Amino acid sequence: MARRSGLILLLAAAAVASAAVPPSCERIECPAYEVVDSANGFEIRRYSDAMWASTAPIEDISFVAATRTGFLQLFNYIQGKNARNETIEMTAPVLTQVAPSDGPFCVSSFVVSFYVPKKNQPDPPAAEGLHVQRWAGARYAAVRRFGGFVADVGEQAALLDASLQGTRWAAAVSDGRRADPTSSYTVAQYNSPFEFSGRVNEIWMLFDAKDASDM
Repeated sequence: MARRSGLILLLAAAAVASAAVPPSCERIECPAYEVVDSANGFEIRRYSDAMWASTAPIEDISFVAATRTGFLQLFNYIQGKNARNETIEMTAPVLTQVAPSDGPFCVSSFVVSFYVPKKNQPDPPAAEGLHVQRWAGARYAAVRRFGGFVADVGEQAALLDASLQGTRWAAAVSDGRRADPTSSYTVAQYNSPFEFSGRVNEIWMLFDAKDASDM
């Protein structure tokens, strides 16, 4: 009976772990990470040696429009519009780094990124208007997950920030955001625009290993 109970617990734990991975990451490559902490409203992840192909900053008042512009530029890149005419497989998530404006009708700055597959690292082909971001060593992310189509990302970022207050991670996340004026938070989208159900999105607040050294 004890063995049976133990098996049930192991299966339950495996189901929870599986549910924690976005379904799209079972079909296409995603960056690997380790969950180092989780609580109500957030998860802390440690990423290692991830590489991203990224656009130049896109100035726009609309998150959706800026992400669409960056996505099309990066999609053309992986379809072969690069220095080697090389086709690169689609990955997830699509990241949009957000540097919000000071007002509701002012222009914000957005950088859109695709994760570079392992087989194309460490030397992905170059392309005009794109650059490579390398996460050398450990990079941490405070993460909030939400469903549906992305709408009010500012509200989701505020909810993540509120959930971190009073925790041992609050200062490290705050320091990480202050250290990077180009990005207050990052939106991760895991689904194709043509998938209407089971959508997975996340808000990330990134910080470096040195900010987590006392955790």
